[in-house]
Amino acid sequence: MARVMAARSIADHTEALDASGRSYFEIKAPAKAASYRVTVQTVAWRGYGAGGGQRMRLRSMFRLVVLSLLAPSLIAVGWPGPAPAAAPAPDDPYVAGYAGAVLEREFKVSRRAVTVQSGVLTLDAAQLAGADRARILTVLAALPGVSRVEVREPVAPVPPGRDPAAAADLSALPTGLLPVGHLFQPLLADPRWPHFSAAYRYYFGDRDLRHVGAVSFGETIPIFRGGGLGTSQWEAGIQAGVFAVFQMDQPSKDLFNADYFAALYGAWRSGPVSTLARVFHQSSHLGDEFLLRSRIERVNLTYESVDLKLSYDLPWGFRAYGGGGYLFDQEPADLLPWSVQGGVEFRSPWTVASGHVRPVAALDLQSREQNGWNVDVSLRGGIQFENVRVLDRNLQLLVEYFHGNSPDGQFFKRRVEYLGLGAHFHF
Repeated sequence: MARVMAARSIADHTEALDASGRSYFEIKAPAKAASYRVTVQTVAWRGYGAGGGQRMRLRSMFRLVVLSLLAPSLIAVGWPGPAPAAAPAPDDPYVAGYAGAVLEREFKVSRRAVTVQSGVLTLDAAQLAGADRARILTVLAALPGVSRVEVREPVAPVPPGRDPAAAADLSALPTGLLPVGHLFQPLLADPRWPHFSAAYRYYFGDRDLRHVGAVSFGETIPIFRGGGLGTSQWEAGIQAGVFAVFQMDQPSKDLFNADYFAALYGAWRSGPVSTLARVFHQSSHLGDEFLLRSRIERVNLTYESVDLKLSYDLPWGFRAYGGGGYLFDQEPADLLPWSVQGGVEFRSPWTVASGHVRPVAALDLQSREQNGWNVDVSLRGGIQFENVRVLDRNLQLLVEYFHGNSPDGQFFKRRVEYLGLGAHFHF
């Protein structure tokens, strides 16, 4: 750069004359800035002809916002560019997953307690029992993408004659592909409801069984959920399960019977009313060790079935349900097809032990045409641990009693009675 002979400061630039008398601008940018606006107030243009005697002077007033024009030059000399654009706000599914993970990891609260819509995070107060609510609200409000946090308090029973639509709307579950939650709640005392469990049972007066270990592996998975008429919702999904019993008093703990279950289901809920319709396959198999030791004649029991169940949520944590089923493509072919089922459940709306324990109880009754409409009674009761969850499932410790035709498929004609204690994981 030529030696500066004279200069004067104009705003954030310097106008100068070099040694030959020609003018130029030296623009100084701030050390830290997100963008620049350069206003050129006066331009002096001196031109020299071939003889050096002519001189023109042009003076004009104008304002330019020149970031786009100067950007290549500014980058070339090392000036900082414009600030990067702000990242888009996280969408609702991301925020719901993030908030659910925080609830489970930091506060031992189920991720089912939170829903998100348009950045508004809603918590189910019933599932926050025993947790530090104030701290939960503070932590969740600071998460990215959360505009505010609300707590949904339990809805009081709707008085007779009142439309329960408002209460139903508050309990709506997220919709879409692979949603969380279930429209039809599990049947706690149904011996063949797919879920994870392990139990010890003592059989009374059975010729093959006394000390028995019973396990089940299964799940109900909603594939898609959508909105129905009014405030109703529907969902479609799959169920699958394995139910096995072992002779614990045998040296090798022999497998006694194993039943395999797979179903496609559709469910619907509107307020306190919910329904479940299924088409399913079930097959039954004897354990090899038991078969070799006893030489019992095996029954090739397999069938398809359709069933329909209707459930109604009553005040104070009670629930009643009922339904029926029909077999088809069954083997043996002479199996009579009809069956009925009903029951009642209680999930206490109150907790004990500082919100960590919830009492639960259930009675399930089933009757089948094949067994002369004998009634099978299944009774379970115990506690649900609110702060112990595996795969977002509540742990229940239940005492169980059964009297009726065996739920183990190969022995469906045998009357059994047992008392047991089991650990169950239910959503």
